[in-house]
Amino acid sequence: MKRTIITTADGSKTIHLEAWNEQYHSKHGAVQEAYHVFVDRGLSAIKKSQISILEIGFGTGLNALITFLEATAKGLQINYTGVERYPVIAAELDQLNYISELKAEEYNDLFRAMHSSSWEVVTKITPYFRLCKQQKDFKEIEDVQVYDLIYFDAFGARVQPELWTEEIFQIMFNSLKKNGILVTYAAKGSVRRAMLAVGFQVERLPGPPGKREMLRATRIQS
Repeated sequence: MKRTIITTADGSKTIHLEAWNEQYHSKHGAVQEAYHVFVDRGLSAIKKSQISILEIGFGTGLNALITFLEATAKGLQINYTGVERYPVIAAELDQLNYISELKAEEYNDLFRAMHSSSWEVVTKITPYFRLCKQQKDFKEIEDVQVYDLIYFDAFGARVQPELWTEEIFQIMFNSLKKNGILVTYAAKGSVRRAMLAVGFQVERLPGPPGKREMLRATRIQS
């Protein structure tokens, strides 16, 4: 599938899938969306100093980068797992401008290390940020009560409805520790109902630019 680089409304770039007319991040602002959904409504809601995170759709690495920046600022220790079936290639990475947009030039080599690190192994990016990338289908996740937080950043239900089902959210529920949370940019009623059906407590929250709402789901029961 042909992939091109586009500039979003906040000046940050993302990857556009032409056949699906779908982007890796919001065209209303890739960086803005990432911070709003995953840091402000996700990471900031976890009141721990050591946090295990699962990202569904590692993609461009933007969510991992902003998590690293936030964790560094707050003195958090992060164990980060990113699942991605179709990794971004070096030529695409070279065209993304997250380092300059985030004014994080000192971490350029670190961001590239995230992408160049080996798959299926834990890599110590820094003493406080460990990354494990896994190249597989989301349905193959078998973790049980491992994560405090899930960034659910799969492609939208319009193009991949099979990723927004009770089956997938049962896997997500199983992966979370008690009181763990899942955040996603999505707010469709069918997605909320699938989350509720597997046992999540679900909140509707104000969405990022271009979206009225988003969802945050919590695993209350042990």
